[in-house]
Amino acid sequence: MTHPQRLFIGGEWVEPDGGHYEVLNPATEEVVGLAPEASRDQVYAAADAAREAFRTWSRTAPEERARILDAAADVIHGESEPYALLARAESGATTATARGMQVAVGAARFRRYAKGALEPVEQGLPPQINAAGPMGRAGVFGALAVRRPVGVVTCITSYNNPWANPAGKVAPALAMGNTVVVKPAPQDPLSVYRMAEALAEAGAPPGVVNVVTGSAPTVGEAAVDSPEVDMVSFTGSTAVGQRIAEVCGRGMKRQLMELGGKGAALVFDDADVDSAVMGIGTTFSFYSGQICTAPTRVIAQRGIYDLLIEKLSGYLTHMKVGDPAEQGTVVGPVISAAHRDRVESYIELGKKEGARLVAGGERPASLDRGFYVAPTLFADCTNDMRVVREEIFGPVVVVVPFDDEEEGVALANDSDYGLIDYVWSGDVARAFRVAGQLRAGGVGVNTIGRNMEAPFGGFKKSGVGRDVGSYALHAYSELQSIVWPG
Repeated sequence: MTHPQRLFIGGEWVEPDGGHYEVLNPATEEVVGLAPEASRDQVYAAADAAREAFRTWSRTAPEERARILDAAADVIHGESEPYALLARAESGATTATARGMQVAVGAARFRRYAKGALEPVEQGLPPQINAAGPMGRAGVFGALAVRRPVGVVTCITSYNNPWANPAGKVAPALAMGNTVVVKPAPQDPLSVYRMAEALAEAGAPPGVVNVVTGSAPTVGEAAVDSPEVDMVSFTGSTAVGQRIAEVCGRGMKRQLMELGGKGAALVFDDADVDSAVMGIGTTFSFYSGQICTAPTRVIAQRGIYDLLIEKLSGYLTHMKVGDPAEQGTVVGPVISAAHRDRVESYIELGKKEGARLVAGGERPASLDRGFYVAPTLFADCTNDMRVVREEIFGPVVVVVPFDDEEEGVALANDSDYGLIDYVWSGDVARAFRVAGQLRAGGVGVNTIGRNMEAPFGGFKKSGVGRDVGSYALHAYSELQSIVWPG
């Protein structure tokens, strides 16, 4: 086991006031490492360090910020194998996911926002002719809208991707000239300290990036309520997001909230069913369903309903559930024993509510260690069931039948959530027509693929604000107007 991890505050590695807690490997239940338990005072010290660093970093030339972000991507790329092994051990992701979707995406995001640091921040506005009046003489007034850094940003990140999620916050925030306090999820925080090391090695000045952790809620609370914090960027559950938003409201702090999802997948009679099955099937495999964008709520037209369930059930039988370190594993564990219990309680609830259990529903018998849940498929569901309405965040898919387009759209929209929905149809005109009626921040038409320049975020309780691509640079900036007489 490695040495106990220290906090990263103001460019220094600091012993935590609260000692350490164990980070467990979800696949083996063995200890991966010891994460530091910060005190409230230490979190405030991190925010103070970020405030001090902001004075200089916000005035650093964009070219210099770009150079540092690029150099960080180089460090991550060079250390990608040990980083991927650590990410796999603490998150339970499969080897391929840890390499390709976690570490590689993290490096790619630093690379993207190195370019982003050089994107123009000024927009010239049409001149306005003002007649003489109480405001002064007649004249022509020019104007610029300029994006400025917000200040100190607290980044609270999710456990499902300890590289891509933090990088997606830290890189654009730094590119815009902000400084950050990163508070990773308590279950897998060690990777984020490696990210901080990479940035320090790349030349990020002390205090520009700070990392604080803890298993207790105190650390996150302090990172939100510190008077030095100007903005909170949060990825996680809607319930926690609502509590953070209340604190932000009292302090008028800016927010970027990427919250829960219960993605509807509308599958029409004329759809390519195999394509739909492949897309929906990723819910079972991708982070073992621990992903807010997953198509977990299938709304299937009656003409293909039975065929879709048959093919989804068949798809499940070919998925190897097991140790993510083993070759061929498709479905690894969920993050913790507590989360496994929560997912299993939803499976029991689904049975009680009258949903038909088609596949899964039990712990894999061959695995006596690790936090495994067998991929589970429920059919004959109705929209009033809790398993249909609530985010389970595990490898569980529910299927609801519908008759016509209007009913399908109504069922899809009958949700507290609206992150990403999906439409499968052979009639592209209909697919786009339906997409326009879905109350979701994104819609995949005949795909679960994403365009990483397209804005990402939710309607309703799925979040506030948009990021990804240049939209992230906008999210981490404030607009300033400059007006002058021509």
